[in-house]
Amino acid sequence: MTDRYGPFRSMQFLLEIDGIVQAGFSQATIPENSTEPIEYREGNDPPTQRKLWNLNSYGNLTLQWGTTPDSTELFEWRRLVEQGKMKDARRSIAVVVTDEEGDPGPRWEFKDAWPQQYDAPDLDASGSEVAIESMEIAHEGMERTA
Repeated sequence: MTDRYGPFRSMQFLLEIDGIVQAGFSQATIPENSTEPIEYREGNDPPTQRKLWNLNSYGNLTLQWGTTPDSTELFEWRRLVEQGKMKDARRSIAVVVTDEEGDPGPRWEFKDAWPQQYDAPDLDASGSEVAIESMEIAHEGMERTA
C-alpha cells in the first residue's frame, strides 16, 4: 500500500457484489445509519426525560453508472425482486475506496442487500450528457472496516 499522506480521495472506489468486483460506477452514495431514541420518564424522576435506545435504522446505498449495451446485470438483479425471488435477490455488497495506486483502503460492507428501486436514464436529444442509470439498494446493516 502507498505511504498515506492525508485522506483518501472520493473519486476512486470499487463495488463488490458477492465478493466479485463490479466496474463502471460513476457515483456511490454511502448511506447514514442511526438509532432513534425513545423518550421516557417515570413520575418520581427529575423533570428531565431519559433517552433510551431503540431500533437501528440504515439508509439506502445509491449507485449511479453510465448506460452501456452490456449494463443489464443490475437491472436483471432488480427483476428478481419484482418477481418475488427475495432469497435469490439478497446479496453481500462492499464499497471500497482505493488509493492513487489502486490499493484498497476504507471499506463499507452491507448485508442482505437487494435493489429497492431502479431509475432509467433521462434522455434529451438536445443535450450532450451521459445517460446515467441509478439504483437504490436496501440492506439490513452496514459495517465500516479498514
